[in-house]
Amino acid sequence: MCRRTNPSTRTGRPRSTEADTAILEATRAALVELGWSKLTMGDVAGRAGVAKTTLYRRWANKSELVVDAVAVLFDELELPDLGSLQADIENVVLQFAALLERPETKTALMAVVAESTRDEPLRERIRASIVDRQKRLVLEGRIRAQRRGELPADRDPVAVDATDDLIFDVIAGAVVHRALVSAEPVDGPWVARLSALLVGGLGAAAAVG
Repeated sequence: MCRRTNPSTRTGRPRSTEADTAILEATRAALVELGWSKLTMGDVAGRAGVAKTTLYRRWANKSELVVDAVAVLFDELELPDLGSLQADIENVVLQFAALLERPETKTALMAVVAESTRDEPLRERIRASIVDRQKRLVLEGRIRAQRRGELPADRDPVAVDATDDLIFDVIAGAVVHRALVSAEPVDGPWVARLSALLVGGLGAAAAVG
């Protein structure tokens, strides 16, 4: 006999619910006010107006919670079509830099990256929730540039994937280092030089490939 599944017994938590939104907003607010060391799951629960058990059903610890709280901010990044690959890159880099200027992003990102150096599951969560999700921007940019004729069509999928990973690493690494480590401005002239370097490198890579 076929047994029906009771919806109330399904595991996992739904995304983008009202409770999740309130919890993630409360997490970011608490980070700005309290800092990483003083942030607790109980404080977040109180701010969000939910029971602490509600948080623990969704997140095992505050590291996971903070990753998800900052991941939704990175999901705000967009790649509008500005007519050229270089202009598209400049725009998204400036968006990324502006995101890193926000106190909640800066505090959360630096904290979870530091924690992840001794927590492999947390590192995997950062990769899945932030890094892998944002690689969509590189894919969108490459496909758009190919349609414009700025880049050749894909010939070797493995090589293309490796190049996409490298582009993401170069952009993310350069911007995070300049903004959060060197504390130098990510301004128009610097972004223009970075994007010109990237576009020139992509052209050289296509010629070699």
